[in-house]
Amino acid sequence: MAQGKLPRERVPYSAIVDRPPLRLPGGARMAVWTIVNVEEWSIERNMPRTVLPPPMGQPLQPDLPNWAWHEYGMRVGFWRFVDTLARCKVTPTMAVNGSVLKSYPRIAEAAREANWEFMGHGYLQGPMHSLTDQRQAIRDTIEVIRSFTGKPPRGWESPGLTETYDTIDILHEEGLEYVADWVLDDQPVKIRTSKGHIVSVPYTLEVNDIPMMALQHHGADELFRRGAAQFDRLYEESETITRVMAISVHPYITGVPHRIGWLEKLYQHIQARPGVVLWTGEQILDWYLTQDC
Repeated sequence: MAQGKLPRERVPYSAIVDRPPLRLPGGARMAVWTIVNVEEWSIERNMPRTVLPPPMGQPLQPDLPNWAWHEYGMRVGFWRFVDTLARCKVTPTMAVNGSVLKSYPRIAEAAREANWEFMGHGYLQGPMHSLTDQRQAIRDTIEVIRSFTGKPPRGWESPGLTETYDTIDILHEEGLEYVADWVLDDQPVKIRTSKGHIVSVPYTLEVNDIPMMALQHHGADELFRRGAAQFDRLYEESETITRVMAISVHPYITGVPHRIGWLEKLYQHIQARPGVVLWTGEQILDWYLTQDC
């Protein structure tokens, strides 16, 4: 297959201050969406991330300590999300590996019962670059979500936000309508594909518990401090230019006892301001498609 287009060929440069205005309904000025990333980590493979370095720096397989770190999120942390998000009246988008629906059906059932949006997150947790047939993996993910929820996913977040030059074309060809991989704007953006456009809904690398906690090793309160600072500036700016903010969390990181309360405080901070809608990714997509842009 020939190499696909470069990102700059797909998304022409656009200064946010030069665009036609986007109008949220009801006089709102800002949209916030929450992404709960739910993945399956296989004990038979190297772990996607580690909290405990291997002894003597030698990779372990099986890596029981780090597999168990993640498994805690599936057994316990996820259920803290279910409780906290319900109490905060937040309906999230769940970025989910297709395999999770078969390996952890109890989790999938709870998300469906709570009316969470299901967004494709690869079939197995691993970079798109490592797949021998990424189209088939995308199809398998779409089909398992369609079979479980009764409708195909409209959105996609690649594992680790990884894409090849051709991934965006394949996603659009397979019926996906929006992606979260292109973290390049505070507003939705249309991405050119080989057969039309797909929409980028603003995601986040900064208000994301993996960089904050697993990579930068901040204290538990960083989710609130950084999230509140991000929200406050975007809210101020949204008085003149509509903004979208994302909050990205994982059950094995923010779902632990010493962090979950800070997520709750972040929602309380956000909900104290008027003119903010807390939407799913597909709600943001549907709104954006009504705009003259």
